[in-house]
Amino acid sequence: MMSMEEALTLAKKRRTIRDFDSTPVNLDEIKTCLKIAATAPSGADMQPWHFCVITNEAKKREVRKACEQIEREFYEQRISEVWRQDLKKLNLQVEKPFLSEAPCLIVIFKQMQHADESGHWVPNYYVNESVGIATGFLIQALHQAGYAMLTYTPAPIHFLTKLCHRPDNEVAEMILVVGHARPDAPLPVLKKKTLEEIADFID
Repeated sequence: MMSMEEALTLAKKRRTIRDFDSTPVNLDEIKTCLKIAATAPSGADMQPWHFCVITNEAKKREVRKACEQIEREFYEQRISEVWRQDLKKLNLQVEKPFLSEAPCLIVIFKQMQHADESGHWVPNYYVNESVGIATGFLIQALHQAGYAMLTYTPAPIHFLTKLCHRPDNEVAEMILVVGHARPDAPLPVLKKKTLEEIADFID
């Protein structure tokens, strides 16, 4: 079994990647990672998540085209100057080549409602929290499997429900871009908060 120090060392190696090579993902590994994500706790055990795995080249290009249109509108009309400055260190652009270059896109959906045994639509509980936990499980599982990834959230994101042919009770939460980093992939210079900054211990 991996020690806690080994687990911490592995976790520290995870970085956000925007430059991927063309090496395909192993779908059996992806399926196992999704099964790990599905072990996450959820409100009333409703498990209000769905994962749409896209490896088809034409569909990835379709996603990229739609996302870049959303990005243009975002940067031209909706972003504040303060937000723009906060994003500057990440060197973000309207063009999102990683959406078509990476071998795998996982669109994560949250199910706001479900049909009960009588066919009536009833709300799920703590949907955002539940899907967030499952997404964290998935990210860590993919990292342990040796994959690089990027969490990408175009805004608004609702167009992905139709593009992925999902029902109206589901809303897209994010696109997880998955693959292998190019050897020359640049990394942003970021500093994580210390333990003292993120935690208090009350004994």
